[in-house]
Amino acid sequence: MLTKSNGFFIFLVVSVATVFMTGCRKSDSSLKIYFVGDLLLDRGVREQIDKIGVAALFDNVKPHFGKADFVVANLECPVTKIYAPVNKKYIFRAEPKWLPAIRKSGITHLVMANNHTYDQGRKGINETYNNLINNQLIPIGYGINQDNACKPVIIEKKGMKVALFSSVLLTLENWAYLPDSAGICQATVEDLKNKIREFKKTNNDYKIVVFLHWGAEFQETPLPEQRHQAEELVDAGADAIIGCHPHAIQPHSIYKGKPIFYSLGNFVFDQQHVGAKGLMVELIFSNNADTFAIQPILIKNCIPYPAD
Repeated sequence: MLTKSNGFFIFLVVSVATVFMTGCRKSDSSLKIYFVGDLLLDRGVREQIDKIGVAALFDNVKPHFGKADFVVANLECPVTKIYAPVNKKYIFRAEPKWLPAIRKSGITHLVMANNHTYDQGRKGINETYNNLINNQLIPIGYGINQDNACKPVIIEKKGMKVALFSSVLLTLENWAYLPDSAGICQATVEDLKNKIREFKKTNNDYKIVVFLHWGAEFQETPLPEQRHQAEELVDAGADAIIGCHPHAIQPHSIYKGKPIFYSLGNFVFDQQHVGAKGLMVELIFSNNADTFAIQPILIKNCIPYPAD
């Protein structure tokens, strides 16, 4: 079924494949970006990798990824050989040798602006960035200083251009905000609004997507302040908002025709209660109309399965 809200077309589908069968490939200038939630590669997931390997984690979603031009996931851990744990409650670390299998799954971009990329300190962040680049994975939300870290990553195909902004809005445990040092983007909503407005002045033909790490863990509804923040970002020029961190799916909304996904939940993760599910969202930008499709997933033994 196809509905329309203030110019943004919405496909209500059981399977993402249905969207492509309805004719979204008609325009050569369409740009299709898949977004998924938290990708963890430690703790229980590490145990699964030891048993079945990395590639097997993505067997069920890889066919879906193959239908998109780009796939963006939230990297919920540093990927580094450096062991320098920050003093915090939950500390993760993934092995760099796993990255080629992640790239082969179809994932193209990994968001670093979250509350776990810094688990192995600033050197661990820097090495994670280098490891991603060396494996043809594009980092989002990292830079040599705050100004650089908060610059958008540009995604482009045949004239369709998307600027992807990303920031972690949470207070980070035992982590100093050093604006002149390498690290992850910690821009406030006010900062992001200003950056979007400034960017649009000279890049009015770009679509704007904002990927945020925000909200309250394990809550299935967004906080009132998140609704207000999301609407402010749309007013500033954002065409879509994508959220992560709660480890639970939260309802999405439409504001001025723009979709707001407060939390996609998990993607590859080891939680077995509320976190054992997530959403895969595809945003489709074209000269005709912008659309989006939603594919629910269930997570069993850390492995995502598209849900009927």
